[in-house]
Amino acid sequence: MIRVPDEIYPCLALDADKLQVQGHRPLAVVLAMVDISSAIFTSLLPKFPNLPSRSHFSCFTAASARAVYPLTRCSISADPRPAETSTIPWGCEIESLESASVLQQWLSGSGLPPQKMAIRRVDVGERGLVALKNIRKGEKLLFVPPSLVMTSDSEWTCTQAGDVMRRNCVPDWPLLATYLISEASLMESSRWSRYISALPRQPYSLLYWTRLELDMYLVASAIRERAIERVLDVTGTYNDLRDRIFSKRPSLFPQETFNLEAFKWSFGILFSRLVRLPSMGGKVALVPWADMLNHSSEVETFLDYDKSSKGIVFTTDRQYQPGEQVFISYGQKSNGELLLSYGFVPKDGTNPNDSVELSLSLKKSDKCYKEKVEALRKYGLSMCQRFPLQIFGWPIEMMAYAYLVVSPPEMNQRFDEMAAAAASKSTAKERIKYPELEEQTLQYILNCCESSISKYTKFLEGGGPLDPITIDVKQVNRRLMLKQLAVDLCTSERRILFRAQYILRRRLQDIKSGELRALSIFNGFRKLFKQSS
Repeated sequence: MIRVPDEIYPCLALDADKLQVQGHRPLAVVLAMVDISSAIFTSLLPKFPNLPSRSHFSCFTAASARAVYPLTRCSISADPRPAETSTIPWGCEIESLESASVLQQWLSGSGLPPQKMAIRRVDVGERGLVALKNIRKGEKLLFVPPSLVMTSDSEWTCTQAGDVMRRNCVPDWPLLATYLISEASLMESSRWSRYISALPRQPYSLLYWTRLELDMYLVASAIRERAIERVLDVTGTYNDLRDRIFSKRPSLFPQETFNLEAFKWSFGILFSRLVRLPSMGGKVALVPWADMLNHSSEVETFLDYDKSSKGIVFTTDRQYQPGEQVFISYGQKSNGELLLSYGFVPKDGTNPNDSVELSLSLKKSDKCYKEKVEALRKYGLSMCQRFPLQIFGWPIEMMAYAYLVVSPPEMNQRFDEMAAAAASKSTAKERIKYPELEEQTLQYILNCCESSISKYTKFLEGGGPLDPITIDVKQVNRRLMLKQLAVDLCTSERRILFRAQYILRRRLQDIKSGELRALSIFNGFRKLFKQSS
């Protein structure tokens, strides 16, 4: 399946005057890095780290039916009891090949040209596209015509509902999420019924984890907070649509269909399958057939509109033999981001873009706490800030933030400079350095690393919260799967922290060794001068 940006949807203006919304595909074993640091109000792109500027997609399950499912106020309540997982009345099981075959037949009859790939059950991704013939490196594939692509401009089967949404200037993301639900609920009456039926009904994206599951299995990982924020954003977006539009037109948007569970499903589809098409002005779209492609960190190819063939294509960057699965890239995402949006974690050590977020924070006991907070806020930073660590190092912004944390009162004239560098807004041409703070700064970062490592170790060695007792076989199997995903993620993130710990200890050791050597040389000269005198 294909994916899209990995940010979140904080704020989007739904109604020009009054509407303010606040805001891999499903399990393949089964969310940067184009940074989006501010909310994108006109297109509701996810707000977290990275959104591939290339073509990405989001994968989830589509739906269609009129079953009644109760409105859930908030899926991340603090209720300690396990939440019931609602069943969406449309879509299919993740591994279903029958619905995928029906989709292929419908696409072929609707203008999709003959393909060199077919949908098969695969080792990576449950379902995927497999080469039927030899495929050359540099060959263009797919050629999905625009008529089979779902965008914000697509015609609604229920034209009145579409007119209402557009009159209210609803941005692309919530518009498409509502469109998916509307078309899914119409079942066979919708031209998209074959596509929706092939979408997974219950993906393992973190959007579908309960608060209890997040607290139990991701207690050590910063991705837990990202998942909670994402659910809150989706919930806020749904609540605003409900209050401003749906509740005023219940005949067009009945609550039994347009409820929070349905929106979690539709937003899940967008997070994991939506594609941005650069050659079509950056338009976001769902591309049937193309979203059956799975991710590999070993390829860098992406989808885009090809003007010469007038279709959505991608160009291979390697050759494939018959029977080999064909891959595409979902972007330079960490394992945590892939789990967040697509519900899978690559094998440890196979993702060169993997990273772990390390939290640094000011202490309220700091003598210059107020001055430092003021400097941070000036540049849009907070008293507690997360920075990505990768296996080969950490960003200079993190070092600048750490300088500010440990700097003494006599350096208060440098607070603004440090905060600006931490926010990547420094006007200095060279990287800022404070040799007098180096050792203390590295020790502070090391302490933060070791504190984080201890949390991961506690979870991985069985010291986390106990699983609630249940006799429901489905719940047991679900928790076993989620726990394994969490173990895989935490193992890869802890490995990066261990590497950072090693580097920091070596650098500190070098600093201290240098100091000892300098002191030894100084004492030698002092003795020499004493003897000569």
